[in-house]
Amino acid sequence: MKPFLNEDFLLNSETAVTLYHEYAKNMPIFDYHCHLPPSEIAEDKKYDNLSQIWLNGDHYKWRAMRTNGISESLITGDTSDIDKFEAWAETVPYTIGNPLYHWTHLELQRYFGITDILSPSSARYIFSKSMNSLQKDEFSVKSLLTKSNVKVVCTTDDPIDSLEHHIKIKRDRDLDTKVLPTYRPDKALGFENTAELNKYLEKLSSVSGIIITDYDSYLDALKNRHDFFHANGCRISDHALVLPIYKESNSDEQDKLFKKILNGNTLESEEIVKLKTAVLQEIGKMNSKKGWTMQIHFGAMRNNNSKMYKTIGPDSGFDSIADGEVAMPLSKFLDSLNKTDELPKTIIYSLNPRDNYLIGTIIGNFQDGGIPGKIQFGSGWWFNDQKDGMEMQMSALANLGLLSRFVGMLTDSRSFLSFPRHEYFRRILCNLIGNWVENGEAPEDYNLLGKMVEDISFNNAVNYFDIDLD
Repeated sequence: MKPFLNEDFLLNSETAVTLYHEYAKNMPIFDYHCHLPPSEIAEDKKYDNLSQIWLNGDHYKWRAMRTNGISESLITGDTSDIDKFEAWAETVPYTIGNPLYHWTHLELQRYFGITDILSPSSARYIFSKSMNSLQKDEFSVKSLLTKSNVKVVCTTDDPIDSLEHHIKIKRDRDLDTKVLPTYRPDKALGFENTAELNKYLEKLSSVSGIIITDYDSYLDALKNRHDFFHANGCRISDHALVLPIYKESNSDEQDKLFKKILNGNTLESEEIVKLKTAVLQEIGKMNSKKGWTMQIHFGAMRNNNSKMYKTIGPDSGFDSIADGEVAMPLSKFLDSLNKTDELPKTIIYSLNPRDNYLIGTIIGNFQDGGIPGKIQFGSGWWFNDQKDGMEMQMSALANLGLLSRFVGMLTDSRSFLSFPRHEYFRRILCNLIGNWVENGEAPEDYNLLGKMVEDISFNNAVNYFDIDLD
């Protein structure tokens, strides 16, 4: 019987062991999508204790705690950090079978050298030992990035953001990690809520210096910020949709619909889809012109618990998987840009694993024969960034496309202790390939397979995003 979380954790064959330890383990990390706060990198923040760096904002853990019957006061309330940590420790033994159990103990081992199992009986000891470590300089945010061998971090930023923290980070010659913004204009496309959007447009107008009076000036303002982000190192846009959308409209109709919003009127559902499609197309064209990558995340049905949404707000652990039409609108959207040669590099993520084979076939329709893996099937995301989800995503990609051209893992996290998720992914990748070798489905050629593992772990992302690491 293998001991829990030993050096060959998740590696079930000699081939997998060799691939991981000799090829994957020491590769740097290119974390091209996360929600880390750049302000905390700029100030080189230190955390007082594990609750602050582990539990604040982590809705994965919050969901598990609620399911375990933990009071909301011990999750998002104003109780003490140690009380919240003990509530999490009470929950951890019940998370066996959930990736949270693995992530928790990987992070304790990799960062603090703690091999104890977190439980109510060990909680105080682990809290105290980790707190002593967190006071040291090597546990500041910048030091954690270096310790984790992170070469690139792409944060998630609104077009109206001043990027002041990114500008400060760029001037820091002591930080080996390149920290870049990502252009995430979801609020700028919030056509469902006229009042909120008009408040946002005032801010967009202010930061861009463009008075927004119609659809064209609105696009000019978005492009102004796109240019500003580009000048500050951004090479990726990101877009969250409930489901893919596509509805054609002409320029006159787009201007008419946008002016309805400026005049305080509410759009009908079909009108929202038309306008949002048009704006996403324009951003896609901006990306194509500048060589950016466009990320499209869909399949999340958010804020389902209206009572808790009113109480503690969004991104609090009350989201789930959406279903509905995917194939036709996604294909038409990609085609609308491709037929004018303005389709940018694109990564498509679905929260619903039902869509794996659907996406695996659609991406093959729009490869251009020039950029390897130009249209990517994004890694297992959110509810799917666990062993089964990752294996299903990679198996579908391998069956239908080229796994060897995959740009690999990302954390999608708000925690500076989350980078062992890349290790978790690499172990699963090596085990998947190792099983093919053991079953006689792939050759035991370590020159071939070792390069494949190194490429998926890091090299493919470097080449795909074309970001200078110097």
